[in-house]
Amino acid sequence: MPGAMPGAMPGSRPASTEPIDGTNMAAAGVGSSRTGVAVTRASNTQGGEATISKDGLPGWLDPVVHAVETVEPLQLSRFLPPEDGAGRQSAVLILFGEGERKAGSGGDGGDGGGGPELLLMERASSLRSHAGQPSFPGGALDPEDGDPQGDGPLRAALREAEEETGLDPSGVQLFGVLPKLYIPVSGFVVTPVLGWWREPTPVGVVDPNETARVFTVPVADLTDPANRATAVHPSGHKGPAFMVESALVWGFTAGIIDRLMHYSGWERPWDRNKQVPLDWRA
Repeated sequence: MPGAMPGAMPGSRPASTEPIDGTNMAAAGVGSSRTGVAVTRASNTQGGEATISKDGLPGWLDPVVHAVETVEPLQLSRFLPPEDGAGRQSAVLILFGEGERKAGSGGDGGDGGGGPELLLMERASSLRSHAGQPSFPGGALDPEDGDPQGDGPLRAALREAEEETGLDPSGVQLFGVLPKLYIPVSGFVVTPVLGWWREPTPVGVVDPNETARVFTVPVADLTDPANRATAVHPSGHKGPAFMVESALVWGFTAGIIDRLMHYSGWERPWDRNKQVPLDWRA
């Protein structure tokens, strides 16, 4: 994952009740019917069209669209980009799809056979930093992506997703951008870009040296109180965590998911005293 954005554990504020204090860019799990196949694809997103459109989105995404349009930066994180413009510009793709719904899963997916899901990936266990951790696809902007203050983050999010998962960007409809967030420990300025997987295509590991697996997680599993906990780092830092698809999602990725679930009205009461310890390698 060229330009991957490592960092530290979220700050010690109460999990899920405060903005993201996270500095880690990572996430993991088990593949769905669209995932798990090795994929090779050349990037074709640099210099291409990258626009935001809310036309034709499924109704269950309305709360997410509203959250994206109304959330304030400090509701997401106390770490905002430096006023002097310092920091390495980066982007992640928060991609919502619609997969097969599990019986009795519930969760705001509307009628029909599909339910909301998110695309995540797991970093390779051989990496020197943040090995085996889950994340959204993403990375640093390349010069070819364009203006960091314009549509550069949109192109970067799609390009990185294609390079890391084999995703076909032509099947993704970008519908929103969250405020830029800052990761002090690494100096990254991160733009979270939200997309709707309008035309799903096969995804999987492109480079095994960088990525261990690519997978989707049902939103119903992310909102299930049984799958939620507070991750505790040996340094004392705490933050929200999700135990889904044989993975522990924590840090920056979990913080973003937590805030999206909260401001979209999908969050369900969960036990914040339920803790999951991390080790110093995390």
